[in-house]
Amino acid sequence: MTSDQHDHNHCLSMFEKLSEYIDNELDVVTCRDIERHVAECIPCKICLETLKRTVKLCKKVDPIPVPESVSVKLKELIQNMSAGRSIVQK
Repeated sequence: MTSDQHDHNHCLSMFEKLSEYIDNELDVVTCRDIERHVAECIPCKICLETLKRTVKLCKKVDPIPVPESVSVKLKELIQNMSAGRSIVQK
């Protein structure tokens, strides 16, 4: 695909589906569309391969529990954001 044929909006629509593609959660037609696009679009191909490697690395990492204090602050932050309140740190 030449740069003057490159459609960033199409790339963005593909990008939104890559996680589901990797997890085999998409229908056959959508998978073929992604595969066709990635075969022609080097930036998207690189993005897909990077995402695949990232997922593979994440699966190898042992989980580390989140400290209780961090968990509490995250919950408060989410509640404040949901309520539309400011999230400025003190």
